[in-house]
This record gives sequence, structure tokens and C-alpha cells, in this order.
Amino acid sequence: MSNRVVVVGAGIVGASLAYHLAARGQAVTLLDAGLPASGATGSSFAWIGRPETCDLPSAPLRFLALDEYRRLERELPGLQVSWTGSLTWGDGSGTPQHAPDDGALDPVEVTELLVAAAVGRGAELRVGTPVIGLVRDGSAVTGVRTGGGVLPASTVALAAGTGTTALAAGIGVTAPVESSPAVLVRLRAAPGLVRTIVARPELEVRQRADGTLLLPLAYAGQTNRAALQDTAEEARRTLLRYFPGASDVEIVSVEIGWRPMPADGEPIVGAAPGTAGLYLAVMHAGITLAAAAGRLAAEEITTGTPAPELAGCRPDRFV
Repeated sequence: MSNRVVVVGAGIVGASLAYHLAARGQAVTLLDAGLPASGATGSSFAWIGRPETCDLPSAPLRFLALDEYRRLERELPGLQVSWTGSLTWGDGSGTPQHAPDDGALDPVEVTELLVAAAVGRGAELRVGTPVIGLVRDGSAVTGVRTGGGVLPASTVALAAGTGTTALAAGIGVTAPVESSPAVLVRLRAAPGLVRTIVARPELEVRQRADGTLLLPLAYAGQTNRAALQDTAEEARRTLLRYFPGASDVEIVSVEIGWRPMPADGEPIVGAAPGTAGLYLAVMHAGITLAAAAGRLAAEEITTGTPAPELAGCRPDRFV
């Protein structure tokens, strides 16, 4: 059997996992049907925050999010998080809640940087390589099947977003992940218009250093480009109500991101029950959780020792 870990999916979660595995000296192959970050990662708002209080099963993982990104900034000098903080209001009190430690990042840039760092530490990247099935020998997964043949592995880590469900189901493993679409509008404006992350019920917006404004919106059933363009126009009008000095703002693009959403909303991270050699890593808020989840998952795969911070995220809750 190969002693190689095959990571399926080069979104930010898979890229983080590959980087942390390679940093621990593991032989890693990272596969993706397209380019890194070409799926849901690329159309993410990419707001990184940490709840003040949280009673979700994944709370220990969520509380790590900001510290883990600061660690990555130290390890990878090219990785930059914009620590602008955030202002959130709309709970009826009329008082904004300021979270000064929140930040945001360019998800494509960070994913590509993590992939490059993994490759620099010996990982192999194969793009344009869709995985069509898992190879099973008795109760153990021993590799993946691609159009080019079988790639052996000691561990297969599925970080394939919504594609995780079908791959796992092909060998009888339950990993219920649904597609949760969201719209992302990009507008062009002069830099400095929005200096923090702003979140209201009718408007979320942040601005990149080059002036690009990002506005995430709930998906409302749009099925064609005309409907998406109308959505972008409405988002622009909403922005102008709160930033009246931005009358020259122009629409750059609008797209739908098909985010992976586990059936109960909580991350699925850990060894698949009853199946040796298969590890699952799929979650919503993947941008926020990628740094922490990637490190902890890599430690589990490498050492076999369960990370207590992931205890509430285990796949066996669906058995």
C-alpha cells in the first residue's frame, strides 16, 4: 500500500490540509477537477470572524479561527489578512456591534499561496483531474480512481465540497452535504469608501485594497444572466442608500457560489466510521475555518491522535 495521502479538492480547505500535511513531512497528492479555488472558494465573501459566545458542537474549532490565520501569516509571509474589524447591526437595538479583531482575505490568492507552499514542501498537485470514485479493499479505502487510472493512497481525504457526498456514498459512507447557493456582487469604487466590514440585514459589504467592493446576497432563484444583472443593480442601489457619495460605483461582475452545507450546518471533519483510510473535511464557513481545520486534520491523519477541538464535528453523527 502507498504511504501517500491523497487530498481530493483544492479549495481553501483542501489546500490548507495539503499544506499542513506536507509541512509535517507527509507525502501528499492534491487533486482537483479544475484549478485551485475554482469552486465555491472563489466566490466567497471571505469574512473571518470569531463568535463572542457559541454553543454549537463546533465551537472549539470556531474559537481557533483568528489565531490560526495569524499563525499562517507568520509562517507564510505572502499571506495577508486585512484585519479591518467589522460593524454588525440590525438586532433591533440600533446599536452597531464592533468586532475589532475580524478580518477578510482574498480566498483565491490565499488558496493558491497554500497550494504553492505545499508544493514547495514536496506535495504533488494535479489539476484537471476529476476523481470518479474511491478504491476499496475490504473495509479500507486504498486509493482513488481518476480518468487516468488508479492512484494508491494510505489515506484519502475528501475535501471536495458538495462532491464529497457522492464519492463517499459510492462505498457506502454517509456524508450528507447539500448545495447552498449564494450570490456575490463585485462593484468598482475608489479605494477607501468602506473601511471595515459592514453587515446589516439588507447590506453586507467590504472593500479590497484595489477598491473592489464585495456584496454577498441570498440566492433568490436566479436562473439566467439577466436576472443576476438585475440583482447586481439592486445591490448597487442599496449600497448608494448607505454610501451616497459613491454615485460613480460600477458593476464589475455577479456570480453564484454553490457552497457546501452539511445537513445539520456543522462541519464534517474526521475519519469515516467503519472505513479505514478515509478522512472527511467539508464545511460551511470553509474560509473562516480552513486554517484551523487544516492543521488539526493534518495532525490527526499524521499521528492518529484525535484532536479534542474536532470532537463535535465527527462524521459518525450521521450513522
